[in-house]
Amino acid sequence: MVGEQPISFIYPRFSLSFAVMRKLTHAEIAQKRIKPDEISHAQRIPVSVIVDNVRSLYNVGSIFRTSDGLGVKKLWLCGITGHPPHPQLMKTALGAEMKVVWEHHPDVYYVLEKMKEDGYQIILLEQTDRSIPLDQCEISAPVCLVLGNEIEGVSERLLSLCDRSVEIEMDGMKNSLNVAVAFGIAAHHFRGGLKNKARY
Repeated sequence: MVGEQPISFIYPRFSLSFAVMRKLTHAEIAQKRIKPDEISHAQRIPVSVIVDNVRSLYNVGSIFRTSDGLGVKKLWLCGITGHPPHPQLMKTALGAEMKVVWEHHPDVYYVLEKMKEDGYQIILLEQTDRSIPLDQCEISAPVCLVLGNEIEGVSERLLSLCDRSVEIEMDGMKNSLNVAVAFGIAAHHFRGGLKNKARY
């Protein structure tokens, strides 16, 4: 690349030559962002997210920030899940709460039924006896990803309304992730799968 000087290493039997890696400046990163006046016209991935009974406002704020970054279509905040405006939520959302379309509804079952009527594939991020690994999940638009409470997950009734469940495989002593972290992994996977299909 322009401005980069190659570095060469010579070993007895072979040599390597490559350009020095350079961090982008804040100005360069800013150039890659969608401009505020372009947000309403920006293409969003056909993924909506139901956040049910998530207690931590910091988690909700983080989910907002990730949703904005990945281009999620809409957030449904259900049950006791907090919603803007709230200082704790805004601290981790960093303004994303003003960019992502969201709606609060106390009845998650109503929202789920509405999504099913609208043709959404309902995928639950939860460890169940029928969960499949996230990286084996084939998806088709539109998709609704369901997140449950940090400790209890989702109710049995809600479980019965989902088309399938997926889980993130773990190899350590801990067998689960923070809900906002798990959401980021799953949403990024869905984004990649849908963009590869390029049907939206």
